[in-house]
Amino acid sequence: MTEITDAGATLPIAVQQFVLHWGEMGGQWGVNRSVAQIHALLYLSDRPLNAEEISDTLGIARSNTSNSLKELLGWKLIRRAPVMGDRRDHYVAEVDLMQMVTRIAQGRKEREIDPAVAALRICTDEAKADPRISQVARERITAMHDFMREIDDWYQQMIAVPPSRLMLLIRMGKRVLAFLPKAKGE
Repeated sequence: MTEITDAGATLPIAVQQFVLHWGEMGGQWGVNRSVAQIHALLYLSDRPLNAEEISDTLGIARSNTSNSLKELLGWKLIRRAPVMGDRRDHYVAEVDLMQMVTRIAQGRKEREIDPAVAALRICTDEAKADPRISQVARERITAMHDFMREIDDWYQQMIAVPPSRLMLLIRMGKRVLAFLPKAKGE
């Protein structure tokens, strides 16, 4: 595991565990471990940090830190924060959890859902035009395309829900089923 130090002093164990765990989770989600660890460190920091402090604290190369910061800026999960009397760039993380989740969801949608919908649209059109494609394959391609479009539509609806209402919906969990009509076979 990455050794985490703060200019020679060890960070509190809970901070270390959070940063390391966030890094591991990032890896499982397809995010570079260093990117996730830097995000976690900035999220927990009570002050803006510069790249050198981040590199020293996490024990990672300055070039890795620089590239990771660019990626986090691209996701809009961090921003530059000026510090009086210091010309270096300092960074802070978005700390509003709903904003953070929304930005992550938007980025994932753009990188995963949108290309899938586009690719499946092409596959559907090609399947309809190709007599060599079996009816079963054609129906399954179309069903997958329709499903991904439904996911995209659902995302568009959910992103428009005000954060307080969205949290209420999340907290309701499966109780929301009481408001839905029963499906066949239930």
